[in-house]
Amino acid sequence: MTDIVISIVGRSDTGKTTLIEKLVAELTGRGYRVGTIKHDAHGFDIDREGKDSWRHKNAGAAMTILSCPTKIAIIKDVDHDAEIDHLMARYVDDVDIVLTEGYKSSKKPKIEVFRKAACDDLLCSGDENLIAIATDARHDLDVPQFDINDAKGLADFIEERFLGERNRELIALEVDGEPVSMKPFLRTMLTNSISGMISALRGCSEPDTIIIKIETGAGRAARPAPAGKF
Repeated sequence: MTDIVISIVGRSDTGKTTLIEKLVAELTGRGYRVGTIKHDAHGFDIDREGKDSWRHKNAGAAMTILSCPTKIAIIKDVDHDAEIDHLMARYVDDVDIVLTEGYKSSKKPKIEVFRKAACDDLLCSGDENLIAIATDARHDLDVPQFDINDAKGLADFIEERFLGERNRELIALEVDGEPVSMKPFLRTMLTNSISGMISALRGCSEPDTIIIKIETGAGRAARPAPAGKF
């Protein structure tokens, strides 16, 4: 599970959803797996009256899961507003970074979206967790400020500051002597899987470096047999 969470915050109608849309596309295009969490303080409903899942919940089910070959949705009754860390621990996996929309009161790093036509002042000007501003006006704050439409620049900033270590080559793959590039998620998956299996072997509980060499049947067949003794 990733521990990289960035909250996109701002007042109403500043363009938070649009910016998240652009950042997801930009980071996904660079090979990262991106998760998102949308916080709605006013409540929401994804189920329509009369649908089977709605009938399940209306009959009294505390939780209903909708499943199909391409997606899963969970509708569950709760008695409190879940914190980001709780949602991450229970529902988020297989991603490199999570972008949230909202959660302005959280302690996670925040990027505020400011649009002068929609608001007069910043929401997080005194917040020590504010790391950048996407804006169409200049602000007297000592944090990086990006044009509100500069998703590429913001993605560069996020990648350099938060994903650089994850993007480091912890694992190298060569096929027939030639290096093969891997996307960040695949590198992380292979590193964790191989390290976990090797660590389970006796005497290999805390390996620093692991080298595995695999020869396929074709490779073995092409290799000349050792000379015999006469």
